[in-house]
Amino acid sequence: MRIKIYHLICLLLLIVTLYSCQRNDTVATLKITDPIKLNNVLNHYVAEDYYPFVYARLENLDGDVLYEYSSVNENLLPDTKINGNTWIRIWSMSKIVTISIVLDLIEEGVLEMNDPVSKYIPEFENLPVAVSNTGKSLTEYEWGKRDAACPIKLVPNDSIMTVRQLIVHEAGFYYATTGYSCLDSMIASKNLPKSKNSVDLISRMAQLPLIQHSGTKYHYGTNTTVLGLVAERATGKSLKQLVKERVTEPMKIQGLQYGLPANEKLMPKFTGRDSILRIAHRGELDIFGPDVPDYNMEHQLYLGGEGMVGTADGYADFIRMLLNGGELNGYRFLNKETVKDIYAPQTQLDNPYGHDGYNLWVSGDSMRINEQGEAGLWIGGGYECTHFWADPKRKFVGIIMSQNNEVRPPGYALNDNFRGELYKQLWENEKSDKN
Repeated sequence: MRIKIYHLICLLLLIVTLYSCQRNDTVATLKITDPIKLNNVLNHYVAEDYYPFVYARLENLDGDVLYEYSSVNENLLPDTKINGNTWIRIWSMSKIVTISIVLDLIEEGVLEMNDPVSKYIPEFENLPVAVSNTGKSLTEYEWGKRDAACPIKLVPNDSIMTVRQLIVHEAGFYYATTGYSCLDSMIASKNLPKSKNSVDLISRMAQLPLIQHSGTKYHYGTNTTVLGLVAERATGKSLKQLVKERVTEPMKIQGLQYGLPANEKLMPKFTGRDSILRIAHRGELDIFGPDVPDYNMEHQLYLGGEGMVGTADGYADFIRMLLNGGELNGYRFLNKETVKDIYAPQTQLDNPYGHDGYNLWVSGDSMRINEQGEAGLWIGGGYECTHFWADPKRKFVGIIMSQNNEVRPPGYALNDNFRGELYKQLWENEKSDKN
């Protein structure tokens, strides 16, 4: 009996040792030898007035903070502290959250990938498609030459719009920044963020044409916003409820939600469109036209593609869930196979820089060649310069937060330069470890 107990103890010690080694190996691949160089990258872009502030954070799979740093422009934001709990408008970083909820509903059988959208939103059953006055598809016009298509005319959609097409941006919805002034003015006139609720939003969108026949090709737009409406109609719950009940509460994520918490304030809206970083005027963040989401807790409109607020800490938790195969804090949200579909090649398969999964960009070899990271990173971001990536090889996530909707050149190189400096250090350390 004593021998059996001894063997059992030895087995348990072996398991603990193996687990500890595995965990330490994950952390060991992330030797940041010179954090000051990373700090200097962030400081440069703030000091040169590209951004009002930049906050960067790296976490390993266990949620340990491996690096964090905040650089703030004191002239624009005096006496302002930015940290991992600062609330940020995350815009399109909302999309992967909405998509994940829909995938969860698909796993449960509430939705199916090939369900017609009109099954849940019959108001969209007969949405027409905008084409040029000569009948040419709008997707065929080059940027800068698109007004040649105006005035547009409307034709019937030649296919049935599906849930999958919403997920991969092939359904035909768009923003007020298409470059076709006749189409942009049409969607801007509906001022979608001012809709009272989902019913009002659907009513306004039902008066707009699609930009292409559904299923034709990838076109980034309000497809995920409509996907959130599908989730609401299918469950009878608001997207706000679905996020809380399926994502944040069971996985114990704080810092990711619809509506700004009481007594919290968001950063001002900045723009660099005049080559001078300044407060943005109404209408300059023109993705919807004149207005943007208001983040009022009482406003019962939940834009699945753009409407969430979050903190770097909270959003890192959500991405860690994906990196961990759909599980966080002991709660399985998505099956591992479902998570694989999220980063598997779905669209833009002929793009030399990588491919798109379910609204998750996966980098190609060019990122390593350009020393900006490496192939296989999962990357995403938002309209006001929020950015994230996950490294499935080294099991860590990176978050870079700022708030600026238009950065003067070459300010957009921030994310690539920060990642580039980080990976140079990682590659050097890994090379040394092998030697």
